[in-house]
Amino acid sequence: MKCGNADFSIEVLQMDAKRGYVPEDERNFSSEALETMKTASRHISWLINEGYDLKQASTFVGNHFLLSERQRLAIMRSLATDRQLRNRREKQVPLCNISGCEVWVDGFNTIITLEVMLSNSVLLACMDETIRDLAALRGTYRLIPETSEAIGLMFTVLRDAGVRRINILLDEPVSNSGRLKARIAEISGEYAFDLDIRILREVDRELYGRENVITSDSIILDHCSSWINLAARCLELKKADAFKVWQV
Repeated sequence: MKCGNADFSIEVLQMDAKRGYVPEDERNFSSEALETMKTASRHISWLINEGYDLKQASTFVGNHFLLSERQRLAIMRSLATDRQLRNRREKQVPLCNISGCEVWVDGFNTIITLEVMLSNSVLLACMDETIRDLAALRGTYRLIPETSEAIGLMFTVLRDAGVRRINILLDEPVSNSGRLKARIAEISGEYAFDLDIRILREVDRELYGRENVITSDSIILDHCSSWINLAARCLELKKADAFKVWQV
């Protein structure tokens, strides 16, 4: 489906459960529910392209279609205006073009998404081609069994791309950021990267204006100089028959 000049597509990829799992997701993202979300998404997309605030548009349309908070969050995370889509598309750098380059990783954003993927929970394939999750940790984070695999998967993709240096930025206000830093450093010993891991109070602002940023955060995508869609590549590498893809 097209909305304005952009292809409109939300895919919900759901597997079993751990990080980011909510029992009601079977109902929230059933085939019937997704048909309703498809219609609601088309209405919200039109409104935001006309200048309406995304949250207000989601509330108005969500009330009309009786969408759950989880469904509204999924739609909000998946949509972008035509202008945002053009801007992000122009700034996206293919993995094949970063050999010998330095990259900047939005640490929690990237690792949590990969944890959700490896935990077989809900992921969103969004309009701007990013992969986003619905984990909503809200400042609380703990390492889980999938954490090490997520870090290793990230490093493997970047190694195969020939990256020279990796800067990983972690949010200081998030719990266990120090433990995650230690785990990243431990796993990095298996790779030959020039690596720097920092814990900062304002990761978003540090990434504004940077080139080769790895994130799916909408605000950062709109403010960085260029970005890399690493999670999408990780999903390609790990995709299995057990993954069920729903089209909204």
